[in-house]
This record gives sequence, C-alpha cells and structure tokens, in this order.
Amino acid sequence: VQLQASGGGLVQAGGSLRLSCAASGRTFTTLRMGWFRQTPGKEREFVATVSWNGGSTYYADSVKGRFTISKDNSKKMAFLQMNSLKPEDTAIYYCAAKNPVVAVSQSEYEYWGQGTQVTVSS
Repeated sequence: VQLQASGGGLVQAGGSLRLSCAASGRTFTTLRMGWFRQTPGKEREFVATVSWNGGSTYYADSVKGRFTISKDNSKKMAFLQMNSLKPEDTAIYYCAAKNPVVAVSQSEYEYWGQGTQVTVSS
C-alpha cells in the first residue's frame, strides 16, 4: 500500500484545514487508517484513527471535539478535518494504515505516507 498525504499549510489560530490521504495498491477497504503528528525533538504522536468501514473513530484527547477523521473507500481516501486549530497543533502530519484491529501506537501501523506540514500561527 502506498499512501500520500496532502493538504497541509499555514493557517491562523482558530482556522481550519482538511488533510487528505490517497491510497494505492492493495485493497483499501480492509484497512484501518490513522493520523499521527510529529514536532522536532518529539516522538510521533497519535491523533486519530478510523475503522475499515468508517463506522468507528477514536481521537487523542488533545484533538477531541476539534478534529474529525473519515474514510471514503470508493475513492481510496482518508481525511482529517481540523477545526479550531491552535498553535500547539503545529506539526508534520502523517497518515498511516494497518489491519482492522484498533491501535493508537505508531509501531502497530504498517504503511506510512510522507508527512504534510501544518503550521498554526497565533
């Protein structure tokens, strides 16, 4: 599976961005998708995950109520809608995929896209 993330950019605090993750390769429909983020000097941290059919989601406490993860199997795409952005959301965001079992640890995700930079100015 190959993943490609896009949609990052510079936004003011309180603004919104929508990240996209395009998949190619093996069957996308069976995969659980996740979003992680990383800032310099810190480990990559979990942001959100969505089940293979899009029916179940789970979020890090830091983004709950502001971010929404979704998955469109017909388009082989996953998304992360980010609202009410804060400066502390500034990071490189990565999309990832794995088998259907729920997981929040990056070590459990098998496939990774390249990152997309999100910068939130105060």
